Amino acid sequence: MPPAIFLDRDDTLIRRKGGLPTGDLGDPDLVELLPGAAEGVATLKYAGFPLAMVTNQGGVARGKYTLDTVAAVNARVEQLLADIARLPLPIFSAIRVCPYHPQGVVPEYTREHPWRKPQPGMILDAARELHADLARSWMIGDAERDVEAGIAAGCRTILVGDGSAFATYHAEFQAGAARNTKASFRAANLAEAAAIVLRERAKG
Repeated sequence: MPPAIFLDRDDTLIRRKGGLPTGDLGDPDLVELLPGAAEGVATLKYAGFPLAMVTNQGGVARGKYTLDTVAAVNARVEQLLADIARLPLPIFSAIRVCPYHPQGVVPEYTREHPWRKPQPGMILDAARELHADLARSWMIGDAERDVEAGIAAGCRTILVGDGSAFATYHAEFQAGAARNTKASFRAANLAEAAAIVLRERAKG
C-alpha cells in the first residue's frame, strides 16, 4: 500500500486573484496559484506520490455557489497546475469536497458531516480509493483543522504558511493556534512542504 499526499485547496494551493485569501471562492476566473504550489505539486508527483485534494466548501451550504461551481474551480486549479508545472492531467488521483455546514441555508447541506474537516472523513474515503497507507501518508494544509483531520486519519501533517495573511479568515490563527500547532512540521509554502516529505521519506 503506497503513501499518499492529501492536500487542502484554498490558501494551500490557491488564492483569489489580487493576492487575497480565497474565502468563498466560486469563480474559476479568480483562481490564482499560490507561490510554490506548482513546484510542490510537481515535486510530489515526480516522486511518485498519488495526490488527493480534500476541501471544505461550506459555501455550498450557505448558498454562495453550487457543487458544479466547485467542480469548475477544481478543474481550473488542475489546469493551472498542469500548465505551469508541465504535468499531464489529471493532477489529482482523488478529489473530495465537503459541501456541508451547520450554519447553512440550503437544507440539503445544512448539518455537520463526517467529511467536514477537522473530521477525517474525506481523507479516509480518498485513502480507500487510493489503497493508501495512512501511517506513511501526509495531510498538508494552511489551517489547524487540516492538521486535526490528518492526525485523526493517522497521517503525518504539515501546516503551510505563517497565518499572517489569513488572520481575518481563520479564527484559529487569530487565537494563535498556528503558532502552537499540532502539525508534525511547519512550512512556508507547498514547495517547502514537499521538500520536507522527501527528506522524511529518505530517512526511512
